[in-house]
Amino acid sequence: MSNRELAKILIDQVPENKLFYVVSYLQGAVLPDEPNPNKPNDDTLTAMTEVQEMIANGTGEHFTGSTQDFLAALLED
Repeated sequence: MSNRELAKILIDQVPENKLFYVVSYLQGAVLPDEPNPNKPNDDTLTAMTEVQEMIANGTGEHFTGSTQDFLAALLED
């Protein structure tokens, strides 16, 4: 008997007042695994490649100053 078959049999034996807990657990089990927070996603990888190309080609804007000045400049636009 497979685990899936056994789970279906056991679910039928769970009392109605406890079924909520089983359903909640199953809902959590079917969610996809969390992405690795240490691995950049596709958008980040694309942005990093774009920056490397800008550095190599000498294009784009280079900002020198504090973070506060940079954020203020962004808000002005």
